[in-house]
Amino acid sequence: MFRPLFVFIGTRYTRAKRRNHFVSFISLTSMIGLALGVVVMIVVLSVMNGFDHEMRTRVLGMVPHATIESGEPIGDWQALADKVKRNPQVEAVAPFTQMQGLLTNNGNVQKILLNAIDPVQERKVSIIDGFMKQGSLDDLVTGAFGVVIGDKAATKLGVGVGDKVTFVSPEVTVTPAGMFPRMKRFTVVGIFHVGAGELDGYLGVTNLQDLARLHRWKPEQVQGLRLKFTDLFKAPRTAYEIAQSLGEHQYYSRDWTRTHGNLYQAIGMEKSIIGLLLLLIVAVAAFNIISTLVMVVNDKRGDIAILRTLGATPGQIMAIFMVQGTVIGVVGTLIGAGVGILAALNVSSAISALEGLIGHKFLNADVYFIDYLPSQLMAEDVLLVCGAALVLSFLATLYPAWRAARTQPAEALRYE
Repeated sequence: MFRPLFVFIGTRYTRAKRRNHFVSFISLTSMIGLALGVVVMIVVLSVMNGFDHEMRTRVLGMVPHATIESGEPIGDWQALADKVKRNPQVEAVAPFTQMQGLLTNNGNVQKILLNAIDPVQERKVSIIDGFMKQGSLDDLVTGAFGVVIGDKAATKLGVGVGDKVTFVSPEVTVTPAGMFPRMKRFTVVGIFHVGAGELDGYLGVTNLQDLARLHRWKPEQVQGLRLKFTDLFKAPRTAYEIAQSLGEHQYYSRDWTRTHGNLYQAIGMEKSIIGLLLLLIVAVAAFNIISTLVMVVNDKRGDIAILRTLGATPGQIMAIFMVQGTVIGVVGTLIGAGVGILAALNVSSAISALEGLIGHKFLNADVYFIDYLPSQLMAEDVLLVCGAALVLSFLATLYPAWRAARTQPAEALRYE
């Protein structure tokens, strides 16, 4: 098999046992450092992708992409929904009514946002049905005043399915005896767990007509329509256009960027900044190749002089050491990519096992929006990291190879 001279000698230098063991050690540490840098970048970017994915699917699968609301209760919501569905970006529509308040049980109090739904329509716009631990949305029967709450809220209130809780509304009822907060007894008919502390602790789901009665509206009246879009990033503009088309002063829109936009933007910004910082770590590891090759050039000055006297050109000498440095970079990058992919695929289960072993939760749902470490490996991230590592490794070979090409045979062999 034909191989150019510079490739043959460069790869031979890489495999050969050098007289200077310190040079060999530096070469090995450069390779290991590059591999570790690649591993860390792949794992961290995968974790950031995991947070991004969970934000889109779980949190934004539970909260509305956008809502269309009015200053007054909406009566014929079906007709309004038919108009909204004409927009090609709208995937599904469901009615909703909300009321904030407190849930109490045996002295325990938990703030809650009651979201009244139609169970059949809600399944088209929400993923809550897939996270039910106990009960079902179908148990939210009209007139039964049932409620579905998150497992964190259930734990704080000390209730389970079938238990009674009291909902205290901030609205007051005026009686001859004075003003009293509006209260209603609900029966817990289901418990869900999404993994997001904000939702598991503060969101409750009840029947649409039951909450209308609590608002003292007509049974068919709703607060607004919840919209699900094919592309959630187009939700702000599309929802605004829909509201304008329905009536400029009659309806208004709200979208997910107002409630969770800052969090999503923070995740994207953190991924970019952390990626840049980790790239600097890879750069440091890659540029260790410079010191390795500089010492190799000094170690091989005699060999370089002999090759020059045998007719090797400065370009060939330069290519020899570029090949040697590139081989170190390629091997380190491939090892790092392999280990990084395995680590990224198993980091979630590994962290979960570690949490169970030491009895400590690294991600507290009270602080973070999810209570576990997600990971999503993306091929483009792996290719980007490996490509950056290879480019930096190649650039690191240029200066030492250029120095080797400038070696003068007579000067190098003078003291040999």
